[in-house]
Amino acid sequence: MKQILSENGFVLNFPEEVIEESERIPDTIPESEIKKRKDLRDLLTLTIDPADAKDFDDAISLRLLSNGNYEVGVHIADVSYYLEPGSALDTEAYDRATSVYLPDRVLPMLPERISNELCSLRPREDKLTFSAIFEITSKAVVKKRWMGRTVIHSNHRFTYEEVQEIIDKGDGLYKDEILLLNGFAQKLRKERFAKGAINFSSQEVRFKLDDKGKPIGVMIKESTESHQLVEELMLLANRNVAEYVGGFKVDKKEIPFPYRVHDTPDEIKLSPFVAFAKKYGHTFDTSTPEAIARSFNLMLKDAHGKPEQHVLEQLGIRTMAKAIYTTENIGHYGLGFEHYCHFTSPIRRYPDVQVHRILQECLDNKVVPNKKLEQQCKHSSERERAAMDAERAANKYKQVEYMRNFLGEEFDGVISGVAGFGFWVETTEHKCEGLVSVSSLSDFDDFSALEGDYSLVGRRSGRKFRMGDKIRIKVISANLNKRQLDYEWVVSAAIAEAGTKPFVPARAQEDKKKKKGKKKK
Repeated sequence: MKQILSENGFVLNFPEEVIEESERIPDTIPESEIKKRKDLRDLLTLTIDPADAKDFDDAISLRLLSNGNYEVGVHIADVSYYLEPGSALDTEAYDRATSVYLPDRVLPMLPERISNELCSLRPREDKLTFSAIFEITSKAVVKKRWMGRTVIHSNHRFTYEEVQEIIDKGDGLYKDEILLLNGFAQKLRKERFAKGAINFSSQEVRFKLDDKGKPIGVMIKESTESHQLVEELMLLANRNVAEYVGGFKVDKKEIPFPYRVHDTPDEIKLSPFVAFAKKYGHTFDTSTPEAIARSFNLMLKDAHGKPEQHVLEQLGIRTMAKAIYTTENIGHYGLGFEHYCHFTSPIRRYPDVQVHRILQECLDNKVVPNKKLEQQCKHSSERERAAMDAERAANKYKQVEYMRNFLGEEFDGVISGVAGFGFWVETTEHKCEGLVSVSSLSDFDDFSALEGDYSLVGRRSGRKFRMGDKIRIKVISANLNKRQLDYEWVVSAAIAEAGTKPFVPARAQEDKKKKKGKKKK
């Protein structure tokens, strides 16, 4: 794990001066600072996080207003209060730009003194926050918004599982507030998709580890309503902050701001996917970016629960551009937002700290434009990609480590990728991906890749291995040094299956076409 982090340019330990600087920060909040802020400590405030989380960087409050509307508050840890610009702490956070989450550890952007203690919105503790507060109707229509620095006191810490149980059963601690917030979130979610957001479902695979970090099981986490409750309120805050700053002018000019943007799909990547989706009966309108988004949503809805759902989702995501940080606001295509930024996770993302600082400058009407911000955005985007590469490599390592327990055993799987040198198979049971090489298929046929069809085709037999196909494999190698799993196609099972659906060999098909052509002449 340490090697993977180092390979991707991450420093494993904090410099002494950074640790010392964090240790010097007092535990208590000065009364003079509290007086500068909106005091929200009397509001019912809750945090909802994963069971193993220690850095609680967001909280939600709710209260009924006298006019019958509701006030929903999104409260974010005020990391910028503790990071003096240009200090050792601030410089180190900028250099790292992000926390890195590996299966058995977290490499934080900030020392634990800040991330897990001073800034973490722990229950029954006064904490400094930056808040976006909304007055909304029972139909989740936003009537007013307020943004600024606050002080809060979290009443209770929930896990996602606990909140989901309250949603499912309609009973439990703070059930009325939880159910109301969930109702708002689902209405916001529905409206977002109606306005062009793309509804890709997410599935997170995590390993269950023993006390030595060895993988002993696989857990699949799907997005539930409890996750969506938090997600939609965070999206609401992020969008409104970006809209507010986007409309702020200095000398009639927009100010530099780290927007989170997502470009429209690339035509070169989109074309083969559209042709592939058509084979499953899904047609695409590619006349405008909005039409493409509608087509994606229609396809995802129609494919839901069908065998091709997973492959279409996987390939669809691959056609999309990668979201980045930039001062050039082109909007966020995937979310369907004209303005978007990252405001809600400053403990683990440096651009959020920058957003907090610029937002406060706007609120104070004392904006000092940052001329180096675009360069800093590129740095943050690069470190984010490096973190994702490290996370992928670490997950692959744990997959190989786990599958070493099953050498020689057979499993069902689904073809998850195709290349000229073979195809990848993800096991149905463990979600662990390995390669079936073309060389291992040479006794059966000569296979070559068919571009645009995401498949390998046998020259003599016409046998086809296409992305999304179900297949039986045997685990033949698990190389930890290379982080590589090798599988072998279980021929007997596959041929038995093919026997129920006979196919015409490729040469016979060509001969048949030639005969038809002669008859026509």
